[in-house]
Amino acid sequence: MASRLRISGVVLIIVGLLAWGAAGYAFMRMQGGSDALQGFSEAQDVTLSYNEDGKLVDRGVVQGEGDDDILALLGDTWKWPIDNGELNPDDPIVNTATEYMYQMATIAFHTLHGSQSVVLTQPAYWDGSAVVDSPPAGATTYNGGEWDPSTVAEPAIFNPGTYTVPVDGRYWTGFNRTHPLDGPARELAWNGTVHGLFAELGVGATTATSLQMAFGIVGITALMGLGFVVSGGAMIWIGGAARKEEEPATA
Repeated sequence: MASRLRISGVVLIIVGLLAWGAAGYAFMRMQGGSDALQGFSEAQDVTLSYNEDGKLVDRGVVQGEGDDDILALLGDTWKWPIDNGELNPDDPIVNTATEYMYQMATIAFHTLHGSQSVVLTQPAYWDGSAVVDSPPAGATTYNGGEWDPSTVAEPAIFNPGTYTVPVDGRYWTGFNRTHPLDGPARELAWNGTVHGLFAELGVGATTATSLQMAFGIVGITALMGLGFVVSGGAMIWIGGAARKEEEPATA
C-alpha cells in the first residue's frame, strides 16, 4: 500500500512538472505575440487623446459626459465591455482591446454623423423604388442642396447639381443602393478606407483579447501543475508514514 502511494505521488509530480513546462512554453509564445502586437502599434503610432484630467477627448469634445458620444456608441450600442483600465492616459498608444474598439467606434461615430456630397451631371428620375427613364407623376423636383434620406421612397426628379446627403446614423446596409443619391452616398461614406480600418482594428482587438485568454490559460495550467505537485508530494509523505507503520507489524 505504501509503495503504491509513493509511486502514484511520483507520477503526479511528473505530471505537475510537465504542466509547468507547458505553461512556461505557452507563456513564452504569448509574450512573443504581445511583443509583436506592441511593436505593430508603436510602428503605426496611432494614439488616443486625453485631457489634463485623464479623460478621453475627440476633436475637443470630452467623451463619456453625454449620451451621443463615442463611448456611448461603443458600450451602449455595440455592447462592448469597456475596460477603463485599458484606457491609460500614460500609455495613449492603441494596443489594448478596448483601445482598438474605441478607435473603431471613433471612425464609425464620425461616419455615422457625417454627410456626403453627391454630384449629378444629368437628371435622374426616381419613382419611389427604382430609377426610370421619364419623370414620374407627382414627383418632387430637386435642384441640388441638402436631401432628406427619409424621403427615399417618394418619387423625385433630381436635376444636375451638388447634393448633400446626410448619413443619418446609417450603416452600409441602411442605404438604398439603387437610389440616385443614396447609392453614391453609401459608397462615399462607407468607403474602402473605412472598411479597411475596421478590419485592421478588429484584428487588433481580437488579437489583444486572445492574448488575455492565453494568459488565463497559462495561469490555469500553472495552478493545475502546482496542484499535481502538491498532491504528489502529499501522497509520497503519506506513503512514507504508512510504510513506517507497516514495518513493526511485519516484524
